[in-house]
Amino acid sequence: MAETPTDRRAEGIRRLADHIGGMLKADLVLRLWDGSTVKLGPDARDDLAIAIRDPALLTRLVRKPKLGTLIEGFATGAIGIEGGTLLDLAARAEGGRRGLLKKVDKGLAARALLPFLFGSGPAVTDHGWRGPGDAAQYGKGRDDKALMHFHYDLSNAFYALFLDPEMVYTCAYWPTPETTLAEAQFAKLDLVCRKLRLSPGERLLDIGCGWGGMVIHAATHWGVHATGVTLAEEQFAYATEKVKRLGLQDRVTILLKDFRQLDVPPFDKVSSIGMYEAVGLDNREGYFRGVKERLRPRGAYLHHAIARPMKKNEKEFRKKRPEFEALVKYIFPGGELDHLGGTHDAMERNGFEIHDVEGLREHYGRTCRAWTENLHANRDAAIAEVGSAKTDLWLLYLAGCALAFERGTVGIFQTLATRRARGPAGLPATRADLYR
Repeated sequence: MAETPTDRRAEGIRRLADHIGGMLKADLVLRLWDGSTVKLGPDARDDLAIAIRDPALLTRLVRKPKLGTLIEGFATGAIGIEGGTLLDLAARAEGGRRGLLKKVDKGLAARALLPFLFGSGPAVTDHGWRGPGDAAQYGKGRDDKALMHFHYDLSNAFYALFLDPEMVYTCAYWPTPETTLAEAQFAKLDLVCRKLRLSPGERLLDIGCGWGGMVIHAATHWGVHATGVTLAEEQFAYATEKVKRLGLQDRVTILLKDFRQLDVPPFDKVSSIGMYEAVGLDNREGYFRGVKERLRPRGAYLHHAIARPMKKNEKEFRKKRPEFEALVKYIFPGGELDHLGGTHDAMERNGFEIHDVEGLREHYGRTCRAWTENLHANRDAAIAEVGSAKTDLWLLYLAGCALAFERGTVGIFQTLATRRARGPAGLPATRADLYR
């Protein structure tokens, strides 16, 4: 029987994959739309596969070879990882990736891919952000509430599938290898409280309070009066109900409000845990001015944020890498990562004195790995909650973050500062009380 055009295209891809597998030596297979598989290493098992389910994806990649095209393929189901996650893929293909593209037979690649140039691409459903103002300045077209809605208001039930029971969606702190995710998040919240030197009766503001983990912890275990602000409506509803359920209404207040719009007396302490990444680099000066204005003189501020390594200059630093553009479009519109020096410069320009800085990069790698494993284990429930496109995009996102932190592509730092004033800082001379 004569071969169909689809069969011939699949055969070309099989030859190319076999050629690449001989150099990659990975422990996984490529599974094609016609059901055939190719080992990507001589001893590869077939329990983990990259599955190209629709050949039209290759047409789109040939015409538009960008990371966003590939990610959209995951969202539409045209390509997927079967039997594991991106973490498993990275572990099984660890050896032969360096310099692989330079070793590929360009003629073989051209012959395999050329037929796809003339095919028809799949119908694309864009799952990315399409709202206005994702890169604009605050007050000049940027809609922070809409940006936060896209990321955080997916579904509280969805986040519960991979977070700890207290719904803490920031880097955990892992004191021992045996620590569980729930214990590590408790340890992180307690570490923040110790760094702030919280005392009973003090007033704490938590900027970007999420589902209320920090304010509830601080009020319950440290006796403070805590106010949390969020722009995400589902977080607000969840945190408000939890505060009521725990009988903490006299000590915890949750507001659906931008912290810059608060008109209250200055707080004794302020925490910002995993919120600064949503501010945008062009808004950092106004952000730190806003924090200072809501903090009493010598009041302590704990700044917990992801940071990218600095480049040779600010212009180079601000260039958008493909993976960053994909992250902003599909997961976190409006988000930007600062470098540590940029953050600290802006803090000092706006009236803060910096006292302590701690890097927690590997803690976040482990946290994201735990989240990925949890979401993958609950994949069917996640699909029922938010659909297969969002589930697969988030599995890619969380696993990609885990690898980035583990490999050192990005870092995360806790900075302790006070609102500058003359005289003593009012802080202990050593860190001895922090790590007990």
